[in-house]
Amino acid sequence: MAKLFVNLAVKELDKSVEFFTKLGFNFNPQFSDEKGACMIVGDDSFVMLLTEPFFSQFTKKELANTETATEAIIAISADSKQAVDMMVDSALEAGGHTSNETSDQGFMYTRSFQDLDHHLWEVIYMDENAVS
Repeated sequence: MAKLFVNLAVKELDKSVEFFTKLGFNFNPQFSDEKGACMIVGDDSFVMLLTEPFFSQFTKKELANTETATEAIIAISADSKQAVDMMVDSALEAGGHTSNETSDQGFMYTRSFQDLDHHLWEVIYMDENAVS
């Protein structure tokens, strides 16, 4: 199975690391420095928070203005509806912004937020026993 690395451009790395730490994420110091931080999402899933100048070295395209345009929606799973609420509430308390309305379809519960750089995040709980 392949490992997944999502790269996100951030304006202020220290503030972004502080924000995601408040949401319960840890960082791998071996792959972090003043230009980027490796956020551990799962055993084989990582988000690289890269300063905008460093991120720009990896693309010939203009960086998206995430305040006005959507570059991607990053979705992560949670173990329960309560865990979804805890993460999104923590994001909002840490300075994040609301995104979409809560969606509760019974078998799937979703809330979303925007981080400090307006990247879109969805946090999802799915009752796999209810899905057949």
